[in-house]
Amino acid sequence: MRLAVIPARGGSKRIPGKNIREFHGQPMIAYAIGAARASGLFDQIVVSTDSDAVANVACQYGASVPFSRPAPLADDHTATLPVIQHAIRACAELGWQASELCCIYPCVPLLTAQVVQQSHQLLQQSGVDYVFTACHFDFPPLRALTLAADGSISPSFPQHIGQRSQDLPEMIHDAGQLYWGKASAWLAATPVFGPTSRALLLPRHQLVDIDTEEDWQLAERLFLASQHPNSFKQG
Repeated sequence: MRLAVIPARGGSKRIPGKNIREFHGQPMIAYAIGAARASGLFDQIVVSTDSDAVANVACQYGASVPFSRPAPLADDHTATLPVIQHAIRACAELGWQASELCCIYPCVPLLTAQVVQQSHQLLQQSGVDYVFTACHFDFPPLRALTLAADGSISPSFPQHIGQRSQDLPEMIHDAGQLYWGKASAWLAATPVFGPTSRALLLPRHQLVDIDTEEDWQLAERLFLASQHPNSFKQG
């Protein structure tokens, strides 16, 4: 069976309660649940959380919360992989034996069902362990500058600082939206970013990583643009 797992713990220091904070009329997590449901791909959509408040909201919007995430997997330092591994095993105890699993982060208001479907199609066609959404850097990272504590500046990669952008290798970054994978790969802790993975490339206006209030405000503007694209055409 195919599972969607949305990891959404209760604690968030930089944006308190961000997983269920209202975003354009809905709790933030409702957008992740909605994209998963609209894709039509999943036998179960599961939210992994340690929070009763998050669990209640998730159930209201059509997800299942069949287990509570253990406290050791709900602190600031817990990585995604052990949370997904726990979810696979907890679901298996319920008789939900996953063959494929998509980890969808809870703060993805720009994620669409089409992207969920396209990334799954790439997983099946390529035969790899994982597929994740990604984006090109908007500036060549090999020409980055390092700012020291005393205010001085130096090239982070001196050997590349004088090269033209078009002469540098193409580089991408994780979009922080979703990660499709074979359940066996998740359980074996196969690296998500490696030779057995593929990336579904998206334009930058279709994603935003929400970690700060500034990110939240940018997400609101991008969301409005996505809902009313004709309002932003030049003419």
